[in-house]
Amino acid sequence: MGSWQRLLLFGGVSLRGGGGTSVPLGRSQVLVCRRQLSGSDSETLKQRRSQILSRGLPKQKPIQGVKQVIVVASGKGGVGKSTTAVNLALALAANDSSKAIGLLDVDVYGPSIPKMMNLKGNPELSQDNLMRPLLNYGIACMSMGFLVEETAPVVWRGLMVMSAIEKLLRQVDWGHLDYLVVDMPPGTGDVQLSVSQNIPISGAVIVSTPQDIALMDAHKGAEMFRKVHVPVLGLVQNMSVFQCPKCKHKTHIFGADGARRLARTLDLDVLGDIPLHLNIRETSDTGQPIVFSQPESDEAKAYLRIAAEVVKRLPPPLK
Repeated sequence: MGSWQRLLLFGGVSLRGGGGTSVPLGRSQVLVCRRQLSGSDSETLKQRRSQILSRGLPKQKPIQGVKQVIVVASGKGGVGKSTTAVNLALALAANDSSKAIGLLDVDVYGPSIPKMMNLKGNPELSQDNLMRPLLNYGIACMSMGFLVEETAPVVWRGLMVMSAIEKLLRQVDWGHLDYLVVDMPPGTGDVQLSVSQNIPISGAVIVSTPQDIALMDAHKGAEMFRKVHVPVLGLVQNMSVFQCPKCKHKTHIFGADGARRLARTLDLDVLGDIPLHLNIRETSDTGQPIVFSQPESDEAKAYLRIAAEVVKRLPPPLK
């Protein structure tokens, strides 16, 4: 058994001598080592560690031309995060036609924005060799889905994904935007940390269904943003209720008011409820989001109210 295996299995501490032999340290010697690291030495180590960590964090740099960044996130996939991001971007534009809105899809493995926004093709390059976003419904859009074939899987390891995220953040010519809505992938991994640490984010919107399993992950997502000092603007309770189109009976398929209970736990607001409705699914699948195609519907008005609540909670924009 190797020395590292013994270290892991038995919790021993060893020093390797010049001749290659492992010299175990007894309990008393370990205690001596611990005592030597106490007091001023321990404080020095803490300061040194803090210096190293601060050097390792990337410096936040604003995206050229973008005043405010709003990220839409969830701890779990399948809760309607991308649908919310798309309709939030459209609702921001509908509530104030003077504002320029962009939509960035950083879900490298499963980009949804091209289909939902009815966009195909490759972005053109500017004179500065930056990618120009594709435009539809008045929203400037960028996604990994524009750079790969629609049915081609992205089989990449972490470093390649991080490189792609860097390009999506830094090599896009957005022009001048008031709001850039970022559709994040599900979870709390490398992509979320990379985006949060590289660009200043005005606020995060957490999307969840009322289901307990989804709420567990939404809780983790909210806490992650707090740890990286990103303000959480509030929660969106998606698929909150299903109303039968024939008898009008309402059924809480995923439970009732789960997001409201979580919001109270986290001391956050619920920005709004989105019902589980066939129209939302159909309009998303056909690339005609409900805020654009059915602006007078109750479902579209729910997104418009959420957009208004988001704007209320945003800090002042960057100069």
